[in-house]
Amino acid sequence: MVEVFKTNVRESEDAKYLVSLLCHHLPSARINIDLDDCDKVLRVEGKAICSDLILKIVNENGFVCETLS
Repeated sequence: MVEVFKTNVRESEDAKYLVSLLCHHLPSARINIDLDDCDKVLRVEGKAICSDLILKIVNENGFVCETLS
C-alpha cells in the first residue's frame, strides 16, 4: 500500500525530523519527502498505513498535509 500526501515542508531539516517522527510511529513503513517536487510530496509505503495518523502527526508539528489522489 502506498499513500501520497501534499505538504508545505520546505527545509531539509524539517523533512528529516518529520520522517524520523513518522518512522517512530510506523516502523515498518518506507517514508520520504521529495522537497524537489512542487507539492513537497510525502510518500509512505507499507503494509498497514493509517492516513489519519500521518495527517495528525504532520499537522500537530505545524505543517500542512493533505492526501493526494
